[in-house]
Amino acid sequence: MAHKRLAMTSFCAWDGETLVLNILGKPSAKQDVIGKAKGNQLKISVTASPVAGRATDHMVRFLAKEFGVTIKDIEVVFGRLNVNKQLRIKSPKSLPSVISKQFLQEVKNG
Repeated sequence: MAHKRLAMTSFCAWDGETLVLNILGKPSAKQDVIGKAKGNQLKISVTASPVAGRATDHMVRFLAKEFGVTIKDIEVVFGRLNVNKQLRIKSPKSLPSVISKQFLQEVKNG
């Protein structure tokens, strides 16, 4: 089931049980790492090179571990062959600190 782009004011939002992330990808990095927010995108670096979507596929595998989900629980909504992408993560079991901090900030400012 293909989803429409979700317009977001932050790099992350909930759509029911699904976490939606706007990502600025950085391929060919020294290590796989979830970086800081840059505007309304979350910077994520991966070691894979950007050839035929391999960096995005690698990113999905990396994020599946980080969020405690299977690869099938992550959908690339758009940007598989681009540094700008949106992912949907179904029922994440854990949230990296940069994301939980963002949601706490939104609740405080709510």
